[in-house]
Amino acid sequence: MDTLLEKARQHEKNALEKEKKGGIPRPAVHFTNPVGWMNDPNGFSDYKGEHHLFFQYYPYDTRWDSMHWGHAKSSDFIRWEYLPAAMAPDQPYDELGVFSGSALVRDEKQVLVYTGVKNVDGEGYQAQCLAVGDGLNYEKAPENPVIPASLLPAGYDRKDFRDPKIWKDGDIYYVVVGCRSEENGGEAALFSSPDLKNWKFETILDKSFGKLGIMWECPDFFPVGEKWALTVSPIRMEAEGLEFHPGNNCIVLTGTYDPETMKFQRENVRSLDYGLDFYAPQTMETADGRRVIIGWMQSCEKAFLPEGFPWCGIMSIPRELFMENGRLCQRPVRELEAYLKEKAVYTDISVKEKQALSGIRGRMLELAITLKGTAYDRWTLSLAAGEKHDTTVTYDRKQKILTFDRTHSGVHWNLVHSRSMYVKGEEEELSLRILLDRYTVEIFADGGAEVFSALLYTEAESDGIFFESDGEAIMDVTARKIVLEEK
Repeated sequence: MDTLLEKARQHEKNALEKEKKGGIPRPAVHFTNPVGWMNDPNGFSDYKGEHHLFFQYYPYDTRWDSMHWGHAKSSDFIRWEYLPAAMAPDQPYDELGVFSGSALVRDEKQVLVYTGVKNVDGEGYQAQCLAVGDGLNYEKAPENPVIPASLLPAGYDRKDFRDPKIWKDGDIYYVVVGCRSEENGGEAALFSSPDLKNWKFETILDKSFGKLGIMWECPDFFPVGEKWALTVSPIRMEAEGLEFHPGNNCIVLTGTYDPETMKFQRENVRSLDYGLDFYAPQTMETADGRRVIIGWMQSCEKAFLPEGFPWCGIMSIPRELFMENGRLCQRPVRELEAYLKEKAVYTDISVKEKQALSGIRGRMLELAITLKGTAYDRWTLSLAAGEKHDTTVTYDRKQKILTFDRTHSGVHWNLVHSRSMYVKGEEEELSLRILLDRYTVEIFADGGAEVFSALLYTEAESDGIFFESDGEAIMDVTARKIVLEEK
């Protein structure tokens, strides 16, 4: 009988062969899974000169189920090559799923660190496990699980202990793992090991204190500029103004960290992405020293997908992280520039009545917009616009609030379809960089200080782009089409 992994590999191979005969068009520069369901990015790292991306994966249906690890690689973060599924839930300690994790290189081998979920009296108990491979095939360690939940102090839920992110400092390996305490809710636990197999609990880097969710998923901890950042995806947060929305969020805590004492001092906490569809991101450091982040573009609590799609899952555009004026900022990776062509440029355009601009339309393009002037209060950009449907991005200049609304985009699901975020709009100007890629919208405001991500499944023929204002708004607009030439 075929193993679970062989079965998954054959299934995805068959699906890709079928797609060669025709299928649902995919985004051009956003990663999508071969078939079935995808959620969290995993193992985002370099190995032998290429970028590797693993992902939570159920190949047999477009819904969440028994988690596998899918696998792909790229030389530029844009064009991805599918590789065979890396892991399946085929051991007693991970029989309920190989959950999220990360990767690094040791002795020229690729080491995967992941959460294995074991069935204990009908409940899923979580622990951290290892697998080692050559970039294609992986063997799970006989010592698994290497970080059992029993290493946590008393007062922690053994069923909520997952998503290890690994790094090495000197001769010591570290992992940060999401956990849930009875007293504080979500926390980020730090463990260390000299050899990847013998681990000890070190400390709690930071915690919810009952205010930032009941559980922290997918933690990541890394230096950026002169600060350190802890990104987590909290479960069941309460709304707080426009900063945090109800339910699952994606937040970043920035501050200082002393590697000697392993003490993180939080200075600030805010949303990492204010959009409708962004969760469980993971970062990696490139060979040239950039910190790059990628996230799952989906509402964690309720996925939606048009009928007929054989795959469900889109990753964000990989983004470079940087600190500016004490704020963690994001911008699309510079490799995207090679795929942006056919520029249309407008300078100091006056906008009042709803209008289109020649050469600016489509569903696969980048818009760079600078809004200027004070003779207007409200400016609106309509995207994916047709006779019946459109999606709007509205800027309230006086309130400095940007609102995204896909209510009339043709969606048939009772979900949240509109959300707002504050923007700075320095010196009466607002800069927006908007990336459209067939089913995705990503907005980078104020040079990437505020970011908003959302899915958009409006019919392809609705590709109009319109501008309007309640007074005279002055705009600079540059549009570049995404062109993915066949190799």
